[in-house]
Parts: sequence; structure tokens; C-alpha cells
Amino acid sequence: MYATVTQPLTFQEFLVWDDGSGREFELLDGIPVPLSEPNANHEDLIERLCAYLENHCQENDLPYVSRQSKQVRLKTAPPEKEKSRKADIVIFAKEEWQRMKTSSSSAAAYIPPPGIIEVVSNNWKDDYLTKLAEYEELGVLEYIIVDYAAFGGIRFIGSPKQPTITIYQLEDGEYLPAKVFRGQDGIDSRLFPNILLTAEQIFAMSH
Repeated sequence: MYATVTQPLTFQEFLVWDDGSGREFELLDGIPVPLSEPNANHEDLIERLCAYLENHCQENDLPYVSRQSKQVRLKTAPPEKEKSRKADIVIFAKEEWQRMKTSSSSAAAYIPPPGIIEVVSNNWKDDYLTKLAEYEELGVLEYIIVDYAAFGGIRFIGSPKQPTITIYQLEDGEYLPAKVFRGQDGIDSRLFPNILLTAEQIFAMSH
């Protein structure tokens, strides 16, 4: 069910819009669309992974800031109405985050962020298909899909299904073939080149 608005909202109008219900929304063609609430495992993984990455960036002096549950402005061209995704974890450029700290506007990805992480839930097709295309078009350098409960289709995570991390990296405006990590595989990330995390350690953050 979509929210009732009298006319389509811009991204900036949407960021300050509130229907009073306390629900979370994304913007679809100018119309706020409510999101389903994540389960506790999903939420714990997002919170712990985001905190881990933030500490990693600070300790290694990386030019990034890791924040959870932030709106990402998608690419649209007139006369299209604006769209957004509420990403589980957004990796902002530190410079852009510092710029936002000087502004009274809501903190959000107004410009394409270097990285986005989505933790898969029941609507796995959104993460593996729809968002993949959206983030590629937006120019997100690294898109990481964390499928801790093996929700995804066999063509993405194999058979028998098992928890999988899939990483897409942008080159010349297109995502390269996916890198897939399971079990004790060490994560190979361009944004976090020295990270010492296995797939299993990330999955364990949901427990």
C-alpha cells in the first residue's frame, strides 16, 4: 500500500516528509512506499557489520564513512519522478559526509556513494536483480550482497543453497562478473583492501 500524497515528491521533499505512522519508506516515482520491518537477525548483522566497517575505516585511515539505513537517491532523468532506496549500509566518501555535517539537510546519499551493502531478506529478487541494475546505473563502485540465510535463487548462490556474499565491482560503467564468497573465504573488496574478514565471520554477526 502506497502512502497518500497530493502530488509527487522530490527527493529532498521526501527526506523531510512524515506520514506520522513511524514506518520506513522508499520513494518510487515520487510516491513514498512503505518498507517491511527487518527481523532481529537481519538488524543485528547490519548494526554489527556497519560498526566493524566504521572502525576499520578509522583504524586504517580510509576515506570512507559507514552508516546504516540511509536513503540513496537513484538516477532519474526528466520527466521521470524521483526515486530512492533505503540501503542497509551506505559507504559514504568521508569528504561528502563532512560536507553534510555543515548542512542542516537530512544525511542521505544525494550523490552516488562509493559503496552499498544490502542484507538479503525474503524479497531477495530486489537485491539480486532490481537493486543491482539501479546501483550499476547510479555508478556505485562496489555493491555487496550479504545473504546470511541463503534466501537467494539457485542461479545466484548455487545448489544446495548456502549462505553467500556476492560482490559486484564497477568498471567502465558496468559491473564485472560477481565475486562469490562462502564459509572461510576471505572477503576481497576494493573499498576495504586490507580487511581480514571471512564470509562466515560476517554471517556470524547475525547471531
